[in-house]
Amino acid sequence: MKQLDERLKSHYPQLSPQEQRVADFIFDHFNDLISYNSAELARLSGVSKATVSRLFKHLGYEKYKEMRDELRTLRQSGMPLTDNRDAVQGNTLLARHYKQEMANLTRWVNDLDAAQFNDVVRQLAVSKRIFIIGMRNSYPLALHLRQQLLQARGNVQLLPQPGQTLSEELVELTPEDTVVVLAFRRRPRLIKPLLLHLQQAGIPSLLICEPGAQSVMALAHWQLCAPLDSVSAFDSYGPANSLINLLANALLHQLLSEGRQRIHQIAALYGHLDELEQR
Repeated sequence: MKQLDERLKSHYPQLSPQEQRVADFIFDHFNDLISYNSAELARLSGVSKATVSRLFKHLGYEKYKEMRDELRTLRQSGMPLTDNRDAVQGNTLLARHYKQEMANLTRWVNDLDAAQFNDVVRQLAVSKRIFIIGMRNSYPLALHLRQQLLQARGNVQLLPQPGQTLSEELVELTPEDTVVVLAFRRRPRLIKPLLLHLQQAGIPSLLICEPGAQSVMALAHWQLCAPLDSVSAFDSYGPANSLINLLANALLHQLLSEGRQRIHQIAALYGHLDELEQR
Protein backbone atom coordinates (compact mmCIF):
# COMPACT_ATOMS: atom_id res chain seq x y z
CA MET A 1 0.00 0.00 0.00
CA LYS A 2 1.34 3.43 -0.96
CA GLN A 3 2.23 5.85 1.80
CA LEU A 4 0.90 9.39 1.91
CA ASP A 5 3.80 11.11 0.13
CA GLU A 6 3.68 8.56 -2.70
CA ARG A 7 -0.09 8.99 -3.05
CA LEU A 8 0.27 12.77 -3.22
CA LYS A 9 2.92 12.58 -5.93
CA SER A 10 0.95 10.15 -8.10
CA HIS A 11 -2.36 12.06 -7.75
CA TYR A 12 -0.95 15.57 -7.89
CA PRO A 13 -1.65 16.30 -11.62
CA GLN A 14 -5.32 15.33 -11.17
CA LEU A 15 -5.91 17.49 -8.09
CA SER A 16 -7.82 20.77 -8.20
CA PRO A 17 -5.80 24.00 -7.66
CA GLN A 18 -7.10 24.23 -4.09
CA GLU A 19 -6.21 20.60 -3.38
CA GLN A 20 -2.76 21.16 -4.88
CA ARG A 21 -2.38 24.06 -2.46
CA VAL A 22 -2.94 21.68 0.44
CA ALA A 23 -0.59 19.13 -1.14
CA ASP A 24 2.13 21.78 -1.50
CA PHE A 25 1.77 22.68 2.18
CA ILE A 26 2.01 18.99 3.15
CA PHE A 27 5.18 18.52 1.09
CA ASP A 28 6.73 21.53 2.85
CA HIS A 29 5.64 20.44 6.33
CA PHE A 30 5.44 16.66 6.01
CA ASN A 31 7.26 15.92 9.26
CA ASP A 32 4.83 18.14 11.19
CA LEU A 33 1.66 16.75 9.64
CA ILE A 34 0.99 14.23 12.41
CA SER A 35 0.30 17.11 14.82
CA TYR A 36 -2.39 18.87 12.73
CA ASN A 37 -6.10 18.07 12.74
CA SER A 38 -8.06 18.68 9.55
CA ALA A 39 -9.24 22.15 10.62
CA GLU A 40 -5.68 23.25 11.41
CA LEU A 41 -4.41 21.89 8.10
CA ALA A 42 -7.16 23.78 6.25
CA ARG A 43 -6.37 27.03 8.07
CA LEU A 44 -2.61 26.73 7.53
CA SER A 45 -3.10 25.88 3.85
CA GLY A 46 -5.57 28.71 3.31
CA VAL A 47 -8.39 26.47 2.08
CA SER A 48 -11.71 25.21 3.42
CA LYS A 49 -12.05 22.13 5.61
CA ALA A 50 -14.20 20.60 2.85
CA THR A 51 -11.24 20.89 0.44
CA VAL A 52 -9.03 19.00 2.86
CA SER A 53 -11.69 16.31 3.20
CA ARG A 54 -12.02 15.96 -0.60
CA LEU A 55 -8.26 15.75 -1.01
CA PHE A 56 -7.87 12.82 1.35
CA LYS A 57 -10.82 11.00 -0.18
CA HIS A 58 -9.13 11.38 -3.58
CA LEU A 59 -6.01 9.88 -2.02
CA GLY A 60 -7.93 6.81 -0.89
CA TYR A 61 -8.47 7.58 2.81
CA GLU A 62 -11.91 7.12 4.34
CA LYS A 63 -11.25 9.87 6.87
CA TYR A 64 -8.51 12.33 7.74
CA LYS A 65 -7.97 10.36 10.96
CA GLU A 66 -7.03 7.29 8.93
CA MET A 67 -4.08 9.20 7.46
CA ARG A 68 -2.92 10.37 10.91
CA ASP A 69 -3.17 6.82 12.25
CA GLU A 70 -0.99 5.68 9.35
CA LEU A 71 1.63 8.30 10.21
CA ARG A 72 1.55 7.29 13.88
CA THR A 73 2.13 3.67 12.89
CA LEU A 74 5.13 4.71 10.81
CA ARG A 75 6.46 6.73 13.74
CA GLN A 76 6.10 3.77 16.08
CA SER A 77 8.02 1.60 13.62
CA GLY A 78 10.99 3.95 13.94
CA MET A 79 10.54 6.29 10.99
CA PRO A 80 11.52 9.85 12.02
CA LEU A 81 8.42 12.05 12.02
CA THR A 82 8.31 15.30 13.95
CA ASP A 83 5.47 16.55 16.09
CA ASN A 84 5.03 20.33 15.92
CA ARG A 85 2.75 20.80 18.95
CA ASP A 86 4.78 23.58 20.58
CA ALA A 87 2.55 26.38 19.27
CA VAL A 88 -0.63 24.36 19.78
CA GLN A 89 0.03 23.45 23.40
CA GLY A 90 1.89 26.60 24.33
CA ASN A 91 4.79 24.60 25.80
CA THR A 92 8.46 24.87 25.02
CA LEU A 93 10.24 21.99 23.32
CA LEU A 94 12.51 21.64 26.35
CA ALA A 95 9.58 21.31 28.74
CA ARG A 96 7.86 18.69 26.59
CA HIS A 97 11.15 16.82 26.11
CA TYR A 98 11.72 16.72 29.87
CA LYS A 99 8.17 15.54 30.51
CA GLN A 100 8.49 12.72 27.95
CA GLU A 101 11.89 11.63 29.25
CA MET A 102 10.52 11.39 32.78
CA ALA A 103 7.52 9.43 31.52
CA ASN A 104 9.83 7.00 29.70
CA LEU A 105 11.99 6.47 32.78
CA THR A 106 8.96 5.96 34.99
CA ARG A 107 7.48 3.47 32.55
CA TRP A 108 10.52 1.20 32.23
CA VAL A 109 11.19 1.23 35.96
CA ASN A 110 7.57 0.35 36.75
CA ASP A 111 7.46 -2.35 34.08
CA LEU A 112 10.76 -3.98 35.09
CA ASP A 113 10.35 -7.57 36.27
CA ALA A 114 12.64 -7.63 39.32
CA ALA A 115 12.88 -11.43 39.42
CA GLN A 116 13.85 -11.61 35.77
CA PHE A 117 16.34 -8.77 36.18
CA ASN A 118 18.02 -10.59 39.07
CA ASP A 119 18.19 -13.77 36.97
CA VAL A 120 19.90 -11.80 34.19
CA VAL A 121 22.48 -10.34 36.58
CA ARG A 122 23.28 -13.79 38.01
CA GLN A 123 23.63 -15.18 34.49
CA LEU A 124 26.02 -12.42 33.45
CA ALA A 125 28.08 -13.11 36.58
CA VAL A 126 28.50 -16.86 35.99
CA SER A 127 28.78 -16.97 32.19
CA LYS A 128 32.10 -18.13 30.82
CA ARG A 129 31.93 -15.45 28.13
CA ILE A 130 29.51 -12.65 27.26
CA PHE A 131 28.93 -11.66 23.66
CA ILE A 132 27.12 -8.40 22.94
CA ILE A 133 25.48 -7.75 19.57
CA GLY A 134 24.00 -4.45 18.44
CA MET A 135 23.47 -3.04 14.95
CA ARG A 136 22.35 0.29 13.53
CA ASN A 137 21.16 2.56 16.37
CA SER A 138 21.75 -0.25 18.85
CA TYR A 139 25.49 -0.39 18.12
CA PRO A 140 26.51 2.58 20.35
CA LEU A 141 24.42 1.09 23.15
CA ALA A 142 26.09 -2.30 22.70
CA LEU A 143 29.52 -0.69 22.76
CA HIS A 144 28.66 1.24 25.93
CA LEU A 145 27.28 -1.88 27.63
CA ARG A 146 30.47 -3.80 26.84
CA GLN A 147 32.67 -1.05 28.28
CA GLN A 148 30.59 -0.93 31.46
CA LEU A 149 30.51 -4.71 31.99
CA LEU A 150 34.28 -4.88 31.40
CA GLN A 151 34.76 -2.85 34.57
CA ALA A 152 33.34 -5.74 36.62
CA ARG A 153 34.46 -8.85 34.70
CA GLY A 154 36.48 -10.10 31.75
CA ASN A 155 35.60 -12.06 28.61
CA VAL A 156 33.04 -9.55 27.31
CA GLN A 157 33.15 -9.24 23.54
CA LEU A 158 31.35 -7.09 20.97
CA LEU A 159 30.06 -8.75 17.79
CA PRO A 160 30.42 -8.52 14.89
CA GLN A 161 33.75 -6.82 14.36
CA PRO A 162 33.57 -3.81 12.01
CA GLY A 163 32.90 -4.92 8.46
CA GLN A 164 32.65 -8.59 9.40
CA THR A 165 29.85 -11.18 9.52
CA LEU A 166 28.51 -13.03 12.54
CA SER A 167 28.64 -16.69 11.53
CA GLU A 168 32.38 -17.15 12.17
CA GLU A 169 31.90 -15.86 15.71
CA LEU A 170 28.69 -17.75 16.53
CA VAL A 171 29.94 -21.18 15.51
CA GLU A 172 32.02 -21.61 18.68
CA LEU A 173 29.40 -20.45 21.19
CA THR A 174 28.35 -22.91 23.89
CA PRO A 175 25.60 -23.01 26.56
CA GLU A 176 28.23 -21.76 29.02
CA ASP A 177 28.21 -18.41 27.20
CA THR A 178 25.57 -15.67 27.18
CA VAL A 179 24.62 -13.49 24.22
CA VAL A 180 23.13 -10.04 24.81
CA VAL A 181 21.28 -8.75 21.75
CA LEU A 182 20.37 -5.07 21.66
CA ALA A 183 17.74 -4.72 18.95
CA PHE A 184 15.82 -1.47 19.01
CA ARG A 185 13.65 -0.42 16.10
CA ARG A 186 14.21 -0.42 13.17
CA ARG A 187 15.81 -3.87 13.45
CA PRO A 188 17.86 -5.56 10.71
CA ARG A 189 16.22 -8.72 9.37
CA LEU A 190 19.11 -10.73 10.82
CA ILE A 191 17.89 -10.32 14.41
CA LYS A 192 15.05 -12.85 14.25
CA PRO A 193 17.07 -15.75 12.72
CA LEU A 194 19.94 -14.90 15.08
CA LEU A 195 17.73 -15.23 18.17
CA LEU A 196 16.14 -18.37 16.75
CA HIS A 197 19.58 -19.91 16.23
CA LEU A 198 20.60 -19.12 19.81
CA GLN A 199 17.36 -20.59 21.10
CA GLN A 200 17.78 -23.81 19.13
CA ALA A 201 21.44 -24.13 20.14
CA GLY A 202 20.56 -23.77 23.82
CA ILE A 203 22.69 -20.65 24.23
CA PRO A 204 21.29 -18.27 26.88
CA SER A 205 20.23 -14.95 25.37
CA LEU A 206 19.11 -11.59 26.69
CA LEU A 207 17.17 -9.27 24.40
CA ILE A 208 17.20 -5.54 25.16
CA CYS A 209 14.58 -3.75 23.06
CA GLU A 210 11.59 -1.40 23.10
CA PRO A 211 8.28 -2.66 24.61
CA GLY A 212 6.61 -3.08 21.22
CA ALA A 213 9.09 -5.65 19.86
CA GLN A 214 6.61 -8.51 20.21
CA SER A 215 7.82 -10.38 17.11
CA VAL A 216 11.23 -11.13 18.63
CA MET A 217 10.68 -11.14 22.40
CA ALA A 218 9.61 -14.78 22.64
CA LEU A 219 12.85 -15.92 20.96
CA ALA A 220 15.07 -14.78 23.86
CA HIS A 221 15.48 -16.34 27.32
CA TRP A 222 15.16 -12.93 28.99
CA GLN A 223 13.80 -9.60 27.82
CA LEU A 224 14.51 -6.13 29.21
CA CYS A 225 12.61 -3.25 27.63
CA ALA A 226 13.11 0.50 27.47
CA PRO A 227 10.62 2.83 25.73
CA LEU A 228 11.91 5.12 22.98
CA ASP A 229 9.05 7.63 22.91
CA SER A 230 10.06 11.13 21.90
CA VAL A 231 8.36 14.49 21.40
CA SER A 232 9.93 14.87 17.97
CA ALA A 233 11.44 13.00 15.04
CA PHE A 234 14.11 10.84 16.60
CA ASP A 235 13.79 8.09 19.20
CA SER A 236 15.10 8.81 22.67
CA TYR A 237 17.69 6.36 24.02
CA GLY A 238 17.88 7.93 27.47
CA PRO A 239 15.90 5.10 29.12
CA ALA A 240 18.01 2.48 27.31
CA ASN A 241 21.20 4.05 28.66
CA SER A 242 19.65 4.22 32.12
CA LEU A 243 18.84 0.49 31.88
CA ILE A 244 22.44 -0.24 30.85
CA ASN A 245 23.70 1.75 33.82
CA LEU A 246 21.50 -0.23 36.21
CA LEU A 247 22.55 -3.54 34.66
CA ALA A 248 26.27 -2.73 34.91
CA ASN A 249 25.97 -1.52 38.50
CA ALA A 250 23.98 -4.60 39.50
CA LEU A 251 26.63 -6.87 37.98
CA LEU A 252 29.37 -5.00 39.83
CA HIS A 253 27.53 -5.53 43.14
CA GLN A 254 27.02 -9.20 42.25
CA LEU A 255 30.78 -9.55 41.74
CA LEU A 256 31.72 -6.96 44.35
CA SER A 257 35.02 -8.39 45.58
CA GLU A 258 36.36 -9.39 42.16
CA GLY A 259 34.87 -6.29 40.58
CA ARG A 260 36.56 -3.89 43.00
CA GLN A 261 39.89 -5.60 42.50
CA ARG A 262 39.49 -5.42 38.73
CA ILE A 263 38.59 -1.70 38.86
CA HIS A 264 41.73 -0.98 40.92
CA GLN A 265 43.85 -2.95 38.45
CA ILE A 266 42.36 -1.01 35.54
CA ALA A 267 43.00 2.29 37.32
CA ALA A 268 46.61 1.28 37.95
CA LEU A 269 47.07 0.50 34.27
CA TYR A 270 45.60 3.88 33.34
CA GLY A 271 48.36 5.47 35.34
CA HIS A 272 51.09 3.13 34.12
CA LEU A 273 50.20 3.72 30.47
CA ASP A 274 49.39 7.39 31.06
CA GLU A 275 46.18 6.99 29.03
CA LEU A 276 43.96 9.50 30.81
CA GLU A 277 44.36 13.04 32.07
CA GLN A 278 44.21 12.99 35.86
CA ARG A 279 42.08 16.06 36.42
